[in-house]
Amino acid sequence: MVETRLPVERHPCFSEDKKHEFGRIHLPVAPKCNIQCAYCSRKTDCPNESRPGVSSRVLAPKEAAAYLHRAIAAEPRIAVCGIAGPGDPFANTDVTMETLRLIRDTAPEMLLCVSSNGLGLTEEVVNGLAEVRVSHMTITINAVDPEVGAKVYAWVRDGKKTYRGVEGAKLLMERQLAAIPMFKSHGIEVKINTVIVPGINDHHVEDIARVVSELGADVHNLIPMTPAPGALFEDLSEPDANMMHRARRGSGKYLKQMMHCQRCRADAVGLLEEDRSREFAALMDEARDEVARDRPYVAVATQEGVLVNQHLGVADRVQIWERSDDGFRLIADRPCPSPGAGGSRWDELADVVSDCRAILVAAAGEAPRKALEAKGVAVCEMEGLIDDALETVYGGQDVAKLRARRNGLGSACGCGKVREPGTGCG
Repeated sequence: MVETRLPVERHPCFSEDKKHEFGRIHLPVAPKCNIQCAYCSRKTDCPNESRPGVSSRVLAPKEAAAYLHRAIAAEPRIAVCGIAGPGDPFANTDVTMETLRLIRDTAPEMLLCVSSNGLGLTEEVVNGLAEVRVSHMTITINAVDPEVGAKVYAWVRDGKKTYRGVEGAKLLMERQLAAIPMFKSHGIEVKINTVIVPGINDHHVEDIARVVSELGADVHNLIPMTPAPGALFEDLSEPDANMMHRARRGSGKYLKQMMHCQRCRADAVGLLEEDRSREFAALMDEARDEVARDRPYVAVATQEGVLVNQHLGVADRVQIWERSDDGFRLIADRPCPSPGAGGSRWDELADVVSDCRAILVAAAGEAPRKALEAKGVAVCEMEGLIDDALETVYGGQDVAKLRARRNGLGSACGCGKVREPGTGCG
């Protein structure tokens, strides 16, 4: 690959004077998270709200690359391609790195930007990001004192071990702070996000700014906490203008302030002040359809081979179907990983059906849905004849129609509308 100079000055988040000239796109490929912030809730995915952790869809890497090129054609001002969730990119390292490599190979002029809580930013990961020429990195650091951090984070999961309290906050803080000089050694711009939580860390902002500036951070973005339904801090009030002014004044002694943050969704696209994520959702579906055409099969959870009628959590096998000249043909019966596999069970299942464009089930939990959709396998909850369902999938019709056939699906999101799982409430 021939390296050209990347136009780093075009990043609208790092250069306020460029926000009306250049846009960004966030690719929602990272559904899992490795920490639980007390202010965060990702139980809803409503397109009518804009905050980190929200996305109406999750894309697989090839789908994300296909979507990017559709988005650029529709909005040529996009200069930055970022990954910011809806979980954490490095709780999903494989899909994150695969996506970044695909973008660098197919859009070599595009700026690459990643936003992380920092727990997964090991030396190996940082070097990998430098290799694909990531130019901008954002790390969310809410405390540089573990006692304060223990109030912000409910838990921190490193590998298979979960840490709580001061122990978890200390581990997270150490990873975050160690990453900053590593990024700077590669010439990568580093922005620090800090969520201001009244009574928790608002008094601590100047200390954060001092510590991260000494390590080489370039910009500080102070974000007022937005109370989220279902979060531990849902009953706390949002910080007022005076609190934010005091925090920025303290931080400003050490770092340049970002004053134009829009608290972007994990699928945000367009200019900062003209988000088009709802409009571009159709482009995501087109990208999915394009990639699905390279996946010839559909998996089915069924008890007797006639109806889609089995919950994925209890299915010990799935049938694999393909389209033939005279209808549909059952080609295989594949065993599902056993429940004893723990959290890796669903990642293993995603590998089992990786050549399938969709899996048809009577019901599925959130964990398998995220694992399967991260690998590009659509999860369709429905009940009915297998042949009818296959006709819909192979006919290129909206798979949401399959979900709609099953009574009782859907749950209320933040705006009070009813949504189908994984599709948003649009």
